[in-house]
Amino acid sequence: MPDASDADLLDGQALSQAVRDEVKADIATWTDDHRPPFLSAVLVGDNAASKAYVRGKEKDAAEVGIETETHHLDADTSQDELLDLVHDLNDDASIDGILVQLPLPDHVDERTVIDAVSPSKDVDGFHPENLGRLMRGTPRYIPATPYGIMEMLSRSDIDPEGMDAVIVGRSNIVGKPLANLLLRRTANATVTVCHSRTKDLAAHTRRADLLVAAAGQAAFIDADMVKEHAVVIDVGINRVDAPSTDRGYRLVGDIDFETVRPKAHRITPVPGGVGLMTRAMLLRNTLKAARLRAESA
Repeated sequence: MPDASDADLLDGQALSQAVRDEVKADIATWTDDHRPPFLSAVLVGDNAASKAYVRGKEKDAAEVGIETETHHLDADTSQDELLDLVHDLNDDASIDGILVQLPLPDHVDERTVIDAVSPSKDVDGFHPENLGRLMRGTPRYIPATPYGIMEMLSRSDIDPEGMDAVIVGRSNIVGKPLANLLLRRTANATVTVCHSRTKDLAAHTRRADLLVAAAGQAAFIDADMVKEHAVVIDVGINRVDAPSTDRGYRLVGDIDFETVRPKAHRITPVPGGVGLMTRAMLLRNTLKAARLRAESA
């Protein structure tokens, strides 16, 4: 747990544990009358980060009472073979949620695979139907990283209403859905989405009361780009060489943490921040999938 000197940190460890505890309690009640929720993960290739992330999800699921299986496919698995597996998982009534771990190998079209997952089992919230429902304000599943960020803000008593929110990154996984969530009447932020073609990026980030970095570039945003007393959310997880460590690398975010932290009102660390909340919200989505399937049975 953080000590008093860490009062500015948005502690993903503690916040995600609170979510997991709630999901565990809900599942304990749920399984009085139903089978445990079941999550099927698909991992293609040997990407070390993806393998570690799936292991983390398996650990989290076991902690709260969600049953899991992981289909580990070779890196040279064809797109058709992968799609055949996804269709089989769609048809399996014992499976509540399907997670296809990204990124996929270059010869596989990610959009085609994402679109093949049944919207009712798409606990990542990436299917176009689920993204459309989110845009309309009637979400089935909220993508786990934006969901985790909103939960982190709420549980830390940070109200985005009236804030000038700047998101650096426009992906369908983080930037766009997060912008939508911050624009909803329950949040009421004023949102700017920046990207690789934004002119004078620093001019935008310097006025942000709430700054979210999801660009995928190590230490991309430094102190000169951040407003005094801003809330800073770092989504980035980047490996940088660190020969002196046992692993030979260390993980850093998109924010230059050491220079930005003194200016920030609140800030997320990397690791130990948003990534843990992402994993926790996937558990919540999987429980919701089980409930929706039971209702429709």
